[in-house]
Amino acid sequence: MKRPTIAILFIFFAMPILLHAQNGWRDLFNGKDLQGWEQLNGTARYFVENGDLVGETVLGSPNSFLCTRDHFGDFILEFEVKLEAPINSGVQIRSHAISAFMDFGGRVHGYQVEIDPMERAWSGGIYDESRRGWLYNLERNPEGREAFKMGEWNHFRVEAIGNSIRTWVNGVQCADLVDDMTPSGLIGLQVHSIGTIEEEGKKIRWRNIRIMTEDLEGHRTETNPAVPEISYLNNRLTEREKEEGWKLLWDGHTMNGWKNALSDQPPDEGWTISDGILTVHPAENADVVTEDSFRNFIIELDFNITRGANSGIKYFINPGFYGGKGHTIGCEFQILDDKNHPDAFQGIGGNRSLGALYDLIPAVPEKRIANTKRFNGIGSWNRARIVVKECHVEHWLNNEKVVEYNRCTDEWRALVAKSKFKPWEGFGEVKEGRILLQEHDSTVSFRNIKILELD
Repeated sequence: MKRPTIAILFIFFAMPILLHAQNGWRDLFNGKDLQGWEQLNGTARYFVENGDLVGETVLGSPNSFLCTRDHFGDFILEFEVKLEAPINSGVQIRSHAISAFMDFGGRVHGYQVEIDPMERAWSGGIYDESRRGWLYNLERNPEGREAFKMGEWNHFRVEAIGNSIRTWVNGVQCADLVDDMTPSGLIGLQVHSIGTIEEEGKKIRWRNIRIMTEDLEGHRTETNPAVPEISYLNNRLTEREKEEGWKLLWDGHTMNGWKNALSDQPPDEGWTISDGILTVHPAENADVVTEDSFRNFIIELDFNITRGANSGIKYFINPGFYGGKGHTIGCEFQILDDKNHPDAFQGIGGNRSLGALYDLIPAVPEKRIANTKRFNGIGSWNRARIVVKECHVEHWLNNEKVVEYNRCTDEWRALVAKSKFKPWEGFGEVKEGRILLQEHDSTVSFRNIKILELD
């Protein structure tokens, strides 16, 4: 008589677990202990308190990570997080702790979904911990910057499927990243290092941490078309970029579409192509320009400089404007090693430094935390973005706006009159022109050169 009763009770109490499994979700945190997790790096304290998984800051510790023992490839991850104090944090995804990694001795590295209570408000952005730095900040997503609520429980959703990583905070889409560097890895909860005794003992709380690894396409969230997609695929366009009208300006293999700026012939020296990378070497009169001219556009490319290098991306190239050493004259996004090239200390107020509108406007970022440009370093890839819409022009360096100007005003003409471009009447005011990559006695590499023509 007791067996049916026991069976009925078993089924009754097991129903939530069965329903949960049928729904496709797996809990990563059981609400009781840290089973399935291990701490890597740092000495921050991790423990369970009132059903929450808590990370607590410790002075003198580097970044700490509580990581899953399991690795995950494609998944949908959800969790809730609450900051009791404005302490930076994040959640690692597709990350690793390989002992040989850059001699860091097993330091956790990989994609991090940012938890950012600071003024810049980049929560939901994607940082590449201990590798490339910021991949997707929220400077072009103002709605996303308003999503995170300090001192409250915040719901995060991360969809990592194939080379796409998308994030939502409290139902607001924050990031739409395309990158194929790391297809799988661990998940980790970060407690960031701190610098003052006042920051010690601050708590970060997580709860309802769960993951789905099956039937992901059927559970994708509809994306917000206003949220920009940022892609790091090498010399390839995403499907969204193709739909939006982006085109590759360089095919990754040949110099088709480019010619010498002075001879109007295909480049015959100064440029090499290897493994999808276009490199300029010191040579005489080796600037190259696009065969086509452009009026309203967005151009993006990645560049990598050697020590002491000098180069640039010029636009509104007028074939009749020539400067010293035969260089063609045009508005220029300066590419420079600010620490080791003398040009950075010439001009006025830094208007010849990295990201500047050369000899006219210095590069000043709109960062909320530090008024310094983000440069990924010599030997690392950096991203340049130039936006032209009639008279309005912007320079972006590594996804942060550093220059903005109007080229059709008396103020612009007065600025030109005080620069080295004074001899060229109407400088910068042509309605359209070619794009130029500059040779300037330096070795500089380029890739992912693409353009979107605007109406």
